[in-house]
Amino acid sequence: MAKEMKPNEIIQSINYTPPAKPWMELPVEIKPGMFCWGAKAKSLNILGLPNARDWNPSHEDWKLPENWKDTVLEGMADRLKKYRSFKLFMDICVRCGACADKCHFFLGSGDPKNMPVLRAELMRSVYRRYFTTPGKLLGKLGGARDLDINVLKEWWYYFFQCTECRRCSVFCPYGIDTAEITIMGREMLNLLGLNIEWIAGPASACYMKGNHLGLEPHTIKSNVEFMLDDIETVTGIKIDPPFNKKGADILFVTPSGDLFADPGTYTCMGYLMLFHELGLNYTWSTYASEGGNFGFFTSNETAKRLNYKIYAEAKRLGVKWILGGECGHMWRVLNQYMDTWNGPADFLEVPRSPITGTVFENAKGTKMVHIAEFTADLIRHGKLKLDPSRNDDLVVTYHDSCNTARGMGILEEPRYIIRNICNNFYEMPEDTIREKTFCCGSGSGLNAGEDMDLRMKGGLARANAVRYVQQRYGVNMLANICAIDRAALTTSMNYWCPGVGVTGVHEMVANALVMKGEKPRETNLRGEPLPAKGGEGNV
Repeated sequence: MAKEMKPNEIIQSINYTPPAKPWMELPVEIKPGMFCWGAKAKSLNILGLPNARDWNPSHEDWKLPENWKDTVLEGMADRLKKYRSFKLFMDICVRCGACADKCHFFLGSGDPKNMPVLRAELMRSVYRRYFTTPGKLLGKLGGARDLDINVLKEWWYYFFQCTECRRCSVFCPYGIDTAEITIMGREMLNLLGLNIEWIAGPASACYMKGNHLGLEPHTIKSNVEFMLDDIETVTGIKIDPPFNKKGADILFVTPSGDLFADPGTYTCMGYLMLFHELGLNYTWSTYASEGGNFGFFTSNETAKRLNYKIYAEAKRLGVKWILGGECGHMWRVLNQYMDTWNGPADFLEVPRSPITGTVFENAKGTKMVHIAEFTADLIRHGKLKLDPSRNDDLVVTYHDSCNTARGMGILEEPRYIIRNICNNFYEMPEDTIREKTFCCGSGSGLNAGEDMDLRMKGGLARANAVRYVQQRYGVNMLANICAIDRAALTTSMNYWCPGVGVTGVHEMVANALVMKGEKPRETNLRGEPLPAKGGEGNV
């Protein structure tokens, strides 16, 4: 474990001066605090990945098979044939540098190999050497280099310093999706068993138990029961949510982080209160108990398998459609990949709100609606009694989660909800939100403890924008609709912006929600005194 850097040490360490030597002559230096532990043999075996063994990235010997080079090149050849976009992205980059200063890891580290263009060059140089005529003939003069063990380690080090957030792609004049290059790089590394445990562990747990945390069905129910006790303490209302109920109209799926860890548990309490107030005919599942998809950070095939469990459970329970909670990669997978991998889900109905009658035409293929869309529609139709003054102790800004914003286009619905449940809302600077949003700095499986320096460097760009509204408007709460963000940003805010908390949108919805038969509210869901005793507000 590395000694964690202090904020001023990170700031002082950033140097954007180009190195004296060309990048190909700069050897990779695997620094403590900047990488995650290697995947364990047990996790690799469960996922069916080759070369399963325990290994340590800080050791010289990574325990690779003798033919590892052939394996990688064959894997690259296979993917160049399978994915036209991959071949296109290898060929069309003109190295204009438009993406260079858009990556939060480059901004926070100053490492030129974290420029998206150069991170991609790590792979393009090998592609040129083995798959293009100029590279075969001219070698280094043609921008090519041999694949050796140092290049492989460089791949691993930097492809796991990318959160696949796709901010760089927004600014690329050719539309190159550098995240897809990272995905391909990780797929080829997986051919050698070079994954990280923070990805392989959760993905394998999801294979075995249905969720990333490996929670058993009885544990899930017990965790929810603790939340129900807290809800009853705050509201005086006893809620009895259904589990594994066949014939319900709606299957509700949320990331397992909402079931287990603060502040996600408060968001989960918000779901429970909202559904109870609506009298929604829905069910939780203790089997498809994970909306997130860490398989997406492993390979397309793994992501496809993990996505399917949601639909298999929807079919088993005989529901009409699926409602999903506040998650990031669940929604990017569903919006961008579901119909190709597992769809269309013709055994389900096009989602129609039983409360407002709204038909969600955008979900015709996936048959799955985001909770922010669902709740925004409820508010627009006046179906909820809300008292925003209950959130008057909060001065809120909103973080667009990369996967729901850039990956799905959910931009206005969360803001619409916040403006109806909160009286003090301020946006961060325009070039840091919506499609241009900065990443939390810990996504794509990097939210571990051993790579804290990497995470805080990656989180600096987002924190800088939060710091701006904190100092200008007194912002003390950062809202978002992603479970990874709620976990990652809590650490990042404590580090960079002390005094700024982190919340899910539906935690604030629950605090503002005036429920039928509730007792006078004295505290919010966190047990903190309300700024004003609400009960009469209506939006």
